[in-house]
Amino acid sequence: MKAAVYEGPRTVAVKDVPDAKIEHPCDIIVKITTTNICGSDLHMYEGRTSFEPGRTFGHENMGQVVEVGPAVRKVQVGEYVVLPFNIACGFCKQCERGLTNYCLTMQPEPALAGAAYGFADMGPYQGGQAELLRVPYGDFNALRLGEDAAERQTDYVMLADIFPTGYHATEMAHVKPGDQTIVFGAGPVGLMAAYSALLKGAGRVWVVDHQPDRLHKAEEIGAIPVNTAEQDPAEVVKDATLGLGADNGCECVGYQAHDAQGHEDASLTLNGLIDSVRFTGDIGVVGVFLPEDPGGEQAQNELEAHGKVPIDFGMMWFKGQHVGTGQAPVKRYNRALRDLIAGGKAKPSFVVSHELGLDQAPTGYEHFDARDDGWTKVVLHPDGRGNGHRG
Repeated sequence: MKAAVYEGPRTVAVKDVPDAKIEHPCDIIVKITTTNICGSDLHMYEGRTSFEPGRTFGHENMGQVVEVGPAVRKVQVGEYVVLPFNIACGFCKQCERGLTNYCLTMQPEPALAGAAYGFADMGPYQGGQAELLRVPYGDFNALRLGEDAAERQTDYVMLADIFPTGYHATEMAHVKPGDQTIVFGAGPVGLMAAYSALLKGAGRVWVVDHQPDRLHKAEEIGAIPVNTAEQDPAEVVKDATLGLGADNGCECVGYQAHDAQGHEDASLTLNGLIDSVRFTGDIGVVGVFLPEDPGGEQAQNELEAHGKVPIDFGMMWFKGQHVGTGQAPVKRYNRALRDLIAGGKAKPSFVVSHELGLDQAPTGYEHFDARDDGWTKVVLHPDGRGNGHRG
């Protein structure tokens, strides 16, 4: 089968690799029809993680079941499914608590928790930017889709990661109807957080970034864009809230945050939220922060290379703010979000700018990594359906 394989910093090649196969009675094999390039793939693509050359990328996956193991009882061959990026067992202590993002069974390193497809330090599992994908514990991990799955793939594939992740940010920030919410980052996850806040009935949602094309997407869904090349987000929000600040906020950028001049600063968005959110407000952090960043010392400082970010903790403490962090437990949200899509209440595919064939993955990575104008979200189709710019 063909797959998008990491060969070193900023080098992806589409190559022939061994076919995915059943390795455990609970496995299923999915023919991947739609898979996304994610912003967190770029950390690995840029060589900023321990991702090994030769591994396949891709943790935002959906497709059609083509084979099931002998212990699979629910999922059937022929069904369309979308796969949470979290690979979970369903029976460990963490999974029983609903924390499938920190599964203890699927992570082979005893000191760690959580597993994912094609992701650094989250197990040995191959990614889904390929023609086939092995899915462990298929009955638990695969979310079955309805009759409209084939024609609405660019909506349903967002259930693998960015829609639940954006929603998780708003859950940790306790966004409620009528709230004033600020989102740092207008990438795909930030746009999904803003979209989720609006779905929840937030009164006003500001989205902060310096990429005009992404801010335009935020404006299209009813959010208020704040361009950091021209405005101070904290001042904008305080001016609109009698000096108090937003009720809550979402961090959707992570440790490679950088200002409009291109200077990388891992504390930029966190400190922006501490300043922008009011006393006793809530902050949800879903942007990726890592304990080790091989490129951090060169890009920032030695402390950042070891995950030590100089945030304004004194001000956060003084303001009595609450912060939630971590990857999203996708299964907690994906069924309800699926039903919003099926019922016509949500259309997360608004973020998609390009649909490409799998053989165009290197081009997709190059443009998405460069934040080239108009490249807001890249979807790959291993069956060759991609036709370029979506318009």
